[in-house]
Amino acid sequence: MFFSIIILLIFPHFVCATKWIEYTDSGFATMTHYTLPQDYIASCGCTGQSTHFPTAALNQMAFGSSTAYGPSCGRCFRLTLLNTFLSDPPFYPSVTKSIIVKVTDLCPLSTTGWCNATASGPNAGGTYLNFDLAFPSSSIPDNFFPSNVTLYDCTPAQDFGVWNISYQSVSCSSHWSGFKDTAALGSVPDLGDSVCCPANPMGNANDTCPSFSDQSGIPPNTTTSAASSRLGVLTLLGWVTALLIPLMYISPF
Repeated sequence: MFFSIIILLIFPHFVCATKWIEYTDSGFATMTHYTLPQDYIASCGCTGQSTHFPTAALNQMAFGSSTAYGPSCGRCFRLTLLNTFLSDPPFYPSVTKSIIVKVTDLCPLSTTGWCNATASGPNAGGTYLNFDLAFPSSSIPDNFFPSNVTLYDCTPAQDFGVWNISYQSVSCSSHWSGFKDTAALGSVPDLGDSVCCPANPMGNANDTCPSFSDQSGIPPNTTTSAASSRLGVLTLLGWVTALLIPLMYISPF
C-alpha cells in the first residue's frame, strides 16, 4: 500500500488519465480459460475457498484496475457458450451450456491475446470483454466445453480455446453455487486494505470495490469471519511483485 501511494503521488496525471471499459449488464464477450491453483488467492483477494466454485478473471480494462482489486471484483455473471470462431468451420453446439461465475481475478492487458481490449477498441474477437474461466476446476465438469468428434476429427475433450459467449450480470446470492459456503465469501483477513471481494455486490458504494490503480476510495471491508487465507509462498511473492515492479520504471531524474 505504501508503494502504491508513492506511485500515485509521482504519476497523478497518468493515473487520472486511465480510461476503463464501461460495460452493460448484458451483452457479448469472448471466453478463454486459464489454470488457477485450488485455494489460490487471486487479484481481488477473495478467499481460497472461492476457488472450489466457478470463478473467472476479467480483462484488465473492464476489470477496472491494473493490479489488486477493481470494481468488477465479486460480481457474478451467467456465461453462455454460443460458438467457436477459430475452428474451421466454426462450431455451433447443438446443446446450450451456461455457467455462473464470480469474478475473482484480472486478465492482464497485453498487445496480443484476448484480454487486450481497451476503451478505444475491442479484442480480436470484436468484443470489449473477455472472461478467462478458471478451468479445469473441481466445480466444473470436464466435458463442459462441447465438441464434435466426427466433424473435427478430435477427441471428446477437444479444446477449441476461444468461444463467443453471451453474458448476463446476476445476483451472487441467488445464482452462484459458492454463496451457500460462507468460507467462500468475502476477502482474506490478513492482507489489509489491499483486498476487496464483496460477497454480493449490488453497485452501491458500500458493497462495490473502487479501483486500486485509481485509488478512488477506501474499499469496503469485505473480510468475513469464515474466511481462511491459505497463502503460500508464491501467493505472497505475487503480491509483493505486483507492488514493487512499478517502482523499477521510475526515473531517478
